[in-house]
Amino acid sequence: MQTELPLGSIVTMKVLRKIDTGYVLTAFGEEALLHNKETEEQLEIDQEVDVFLYTDKQGKIISSARLPFITVGIYDWAEVVGVIPRLGVFVSIGIVKDILVSKDDLPLYRDTWPKSGDRLFITLKVDKKGRLLAVPAEEDIIANEVFAAPENIIHDKVRGTIYHTEKEGAALLTTEGYRGFIHHTERKEEPRVGQVVEGRVIAVKEDGSINISLRPLKQDSLDEDADLILKHLKDNHGTIPFHDKSEPEEIRATFQISKAAFKRALGRLLKEGKVKQENGQTILLE
Repeated sequence: MQTELPLGSIVTMKVLRKIDTGYVLTAFGEEALLHNKETEEQLEIDQEVDVFLYTDKQGKIISSARLPFITVGIYDWAEVVGVIPRLGVFVSIGIVKDILVSKDDLPLYRDTWPKSGDRLFITLKVDKKGRLLAVPAEEDIIANEVFAAPENIIHDKVRGTIYHTEKEGAALLTTEGYRGFIHHTERKEEPRVGQVVEGRVIAVKEDGSINISLRPLKQDSLDEDADLILKHLKDNHGTIPFHDKSEPEEIRATFQISKAAFKRALGRLLKEGKVKQENGQTILLE
């Protein structure tokens, strides 16, 4: 769609005429509909009004006097209000219409897509077909939004929102404005993009970013890991093909914990007489 009107932006337009459903506005020699539901005031012919421009499902240019907090080139957090697997997710930017974040701009695996209520740090763009889309911020934009973390926050608890996730780990922005990274070994499951997580700082890097762990401290996780092994035993008729010499990769794939954590928890269960090891297996004694 060819138009001189800057879709996804806020512009000043003049009221050309009134119609039953609202108003027809004009600027740059083009027209746009302002529906009654998109304005809270009565307008007069030739009155100038600031509006946000977008397109409807038929590709017609629509204006809104309800100005959004995100426009083309302006980034902010937007709440996810719907998920359609074949398309992507929809976010609210403060107007009647919800804006699509294409599945092409979301993680490959659906399990890590955001859910309704999650938040994404986005801006708007107009694609080659003239459609207005929301797009997540890339790393260079994130770099301009963050602050350097002080060195004295190691071991402090932090809360933040995931903005990128992959096999190696997940990146987040904390409420303090720090960029954080969660290595895959420091979590039990991969978080969603847009999910709010809480963890503890385990390192402050030279560039001011921080490394975060979602796992509890060793002394706190021992009971949890032991219970995890017991549950796995009960779910598998009291016998599992794991022992203190099992491969680390096999342990992590099954229990999402390190071999060291597995050995500590297994050692406790052995000491308490709840399990035994025999022929390369761990057997429940309860």
